[in-house]
Amino acid sequence: MLDVVVVGGGPVGLYLGCLLARSGLSFAVLERRQRPGTHSRAIGIHPPALQAFQELGCVEAFLAAGVQIRRGVVRSETEVLGELSFASASRTFPFVLSLPQQQTETLLAEHLERIAPGTFQRCTEVTGLQRHSSHVDLTVQNKGNSSCLKAKFVVGADGCRSLIRSLTGLEYSGGTYTDTYLMGDFPETSAYGQAAVVHLMKSGVVEAFPLPGGLRRWVVRTAALNLSAQAVDLAALVQDRTGIHLPAGDCSMLSAFEVHHHAVPRMCAGRTVLIGDAAHEVSPIGGQGMNLGWLDAQALVPALMKAVRDPVQGTRAMVKMERRRLRSARIASRQAELNMSAGRPTSPAAQFGRELLLRGLLSRPVQPLLAQAFTMRWL
Repeated sequence: MLDVVVVGGGPVGLYLGCLLARSGLSFAVLERRQRPGTHSRAIGIHPPALQAFQELGCVEAFLAAGVQIRRGVVRSETEVLGELSFASASRTFPFVLSLPQQQTETLLAEHLERIAPGTFQRCTEVTGLQRHSSHVDLTVQNKGNSSCLKAKFVVGADGCRSLIRSLTGLEYSGGTYTDTYLMGDFPETSAYGQAAVVHLMKSGVVEAFPLPGGLRRWVVRTAALNLSAQAVDLAALVQDRTGIHLPAGDCSMLSAFEVHHHAVPRMCAGRTVLIGDAAHEVSPIGGQGMNLGWLDAQALVPALMKAVRDPVQGTRAMVKMERRRLRSARIASRQAELNMSAGRPTSPAAQFGRELLLRGLLSRPVQPLLAQAFTMRWL
């Protein structure tokens, strides 16, 4: 009988495993994939997460692998509207770290193996779940062999298509925005250095973020979802809106995507708990989703420790955790919606008003608050 089984070995499940390793609880982290995925949407690691990694003792590996984004630049059709420094976001980590998600997963998996060898089990898929008053039975498949795992609590960190959420019968209400995007990674050809740059154009936003290895990620709002788009299509959009040439033949990742928003009515159902995208899906514009899941994990572990040792106190702690984390998810969702609305196509008159508003938000008196909001200090 384990104290906790975590289903899902992505960045949120792995981070939860690292926290559980320090808690004294017995646990396992199950992942059906053999290795980290090659496709990465999440690249931004915000200061609260870096502080958490420092407490885990693994932040140096992340800093060595990533790119430190210390400022963001907002441009219009013709000029720079302002800059946002992240210096006020954190004394220790005054930046957002840019690192592709698959590298984040690899570093967390390596750290978990160092501090709790054998607790991370790849190629292990959950196929059934049965809840009891005192524990949960999980049916799992590993390389063709079926077995049963027993745990006092099961945590679903298995993403927006969560099997654990489906097996517990929780609703995942929400919908799809009209916003669609095309995203790709190219060799750096701009003069932006280590700055993140947002081009607010009348025809739609163009965002650019530095990546390790001399690459830059470009994200462009499109008129419609184009799943058959090629690198030349993204390069043409960037050239048309910003004048910057991208070498289409050297594109290393390309993705067309639409944006969804979902949330469960509650994260806890008996002895099962949902965190991360399994519990709430927010727009990736603004880079909050992965970090939001890490904050869920941080809040969950103390509640799990109480629940394992004292059911009465544990129930209260779980309710409090759930209320706080669902509130944070709602705030993050609204913030993501504001980020998207700022990048939608607009008329010349509306563009003038938008630029005037952004000049005010990027002014020195407001900058510290904006930097803290952008780096998730309020969540």
